Order: sequence, then structure tokens, then C-alpha cells
Amino acid sequence: MFSEVYYLIRSKTDGSYLAARPNSEKLGYLLLFREHFDALSYLNTHATEVANRFAIESISGSQIGNLLKRWGFIGVGVVCDPLLPKIEFLQKS
Repeated sequence: MFSEVYYLIRSKTDGSYLAARPNSEKLGYLLLFREHFDALSYLNTHATEVANRFAIESISGSQIGNLLKRWGFIGVGVVCDPLLPKIEFLQKS
């Protein structure tokens, strides 16, 4: 996971990252995409009207831990299928 590159969706308005909050948890899971086109597909499928308000950024796996700490996420959600969406949640220990 550390040597891979992931893609994040970030708000152009306030700089926050797209996160999932299952069970209405206060702290969320940072959504990660394995491919740039998966992130685009996610936006175009689930946020058509506001897709232009978001940007897609790349991040190396080694930077994820620091990002989770800085933004207060409890883990990551790796999007396996952006159209359904199917997400694998991983919590940091």
C-alpha cells in the first residue's frame, strides 16, 4: 500500500477531502481511488451537478498516514467500484 499511488477528491471551495461517514460517525473515512478515472467516474455518477466544484489529487501511499492525522480521519475507504459504489473500509490502529 505504501508504494502505490491513490487519488483523492478535494473540494475547490474549502479544501476538504471527500469522506464517508458510515453510521453517522463524527470522524470519517478518507475516500481513496486506485485510478484517476475511477475518481472521475464517481463524481460524474454521484455528483453530476456539483462535479466542477471538486478536484482530483494524487497521493502516495506513504503520505496517507500523515494526512489521516492532520485531518482527523479514523481510516480510509478504498473505492473498489465507483459506480455502485463499493467501498472497503480500513481503520487505522
